[in-house]
Amino acid sequence: MRVKVLFFGQVKDFTGRASDELELPPGATVQSVFDHYAGPAPLLRQMETSILMARNQEFTARATLLNEGDEIAFLPPVSGGVDGSPVWTHSLSTPEGHFFGLTRDPLEGGAVARQLLAATDGAFVNFEGVVRNNSKGRATRFLDYEGYEAMAIQVMARIGVEIAAAHAIGRIALVHRLGRLEIGETSVAVVVASPHRRAAFDAALEGINRLKTTVPIWKKEYFADGEVWVEGAWDESLPGR
Repeated sequence: MRVKVLFFGQVKDFTGRASDELELPPGATVQSVFDHYAGPAPLLRQMETSILMARNQEFTARATLLNEGDEIAFLPPVSGGVDGSPVWTHSLSTPEGHFFGLTRDPLEGGAVARQLLAATDGAFVNFEGVVRNNSKGRATRFLDYEGYEAMAIQVMARIGVEIAAAHAIGRIALVHRLGRLEIGETSVAVVVASPHRRAAFDAALEGINRLKTTVPIWKKEYFADGEVWVEGAWDESLPGR
């Protein structure tokens, strides 16, 4: 059987490609795919315990059996929209008014907040992560974000809906920027509209914490003397951990 394989972040550097097609025998598992590429790439094998796998845009265990036409993705640890109208490369809205989006345009969380607000809301919290000019003593020139976009937007939506169910809020938005970002630009925004401020603060904090450990988006930092993928950590509750 034949499967499609996708590589992101550091794994893309280790394998020297962004995607591949692999022929496997019946009974092959997700682990079989990992072993195939880790053989000639010792750095990939060294990272095995921190890399998660996805099958058809869902986190999956290594023992999962494969089917013809499956899409398998290698997910290294995650790093963890303008005039108010960015072009969303991927977006989802729910009937309740929650919004989730990915864009390559500049982000403005305040503009997103104004779209979430309803007459019943008494507050909104807008958390924005921005690009700083240094990392561990090295001067940062710019950042570049890439993501497994089709899966990332689904995970963002799941997180947002779960948070909304757990807190007394009105609506929530999780939005993330991709591509090259300059110093001072917003990379991610978590916006919560709510009748009361406490619930909005709690939901926003949970939103950014979960986004940084469960959404397949990776960050590469560029310095005057080189560049490096930023290593983070997956949430321990995810399948395959």
